[in-house]
Amino acid sequence: MSTQEVAQQLVEFCRQGKHRQAIEELYAPDILSIEPVGEEREVRGIDAVLVKNDYFEKTMEVHSADISDPVVADDYFSISYAMDATDKTRDLREDMSEIAVYKVKDGKIVREEFFYHWEEA
Repeated sequence: MSTQEVAQQLVEFCRQGKHRQAIEELYAPDILSIEPVGEEREVRGIDAVLVKNDYFEKTMEVHSADISDPVVADDYFSISYAMDATDKTRDLREDMSEIAVYKVKDGKIVREEFFYHWEEA
């Protein structure tokens, strides 16, 4: 798949709430995932990304989400995410937004990095 095709497929999976399927089908086995904060800012491999995804789904209740169309440049694409969600660990409902940048190689996502503002409660 081309970068554009991978990007479009990821957006469709995310809009349908199929995050696990997106990871399993579109990510390279040695994917590098980077967050701006957290104990494990960087994780590598599909299994580690699935653990991260499962934790998000367990601790966050998403009331609504908006996922942009992808912006593609060569082997990279970006997507913006906006969510109305409740963090169940803090019983805090808030609007959240982030930009994600992805790198594609050989038809698979090999790197993802998320950018968002974070304030400790």
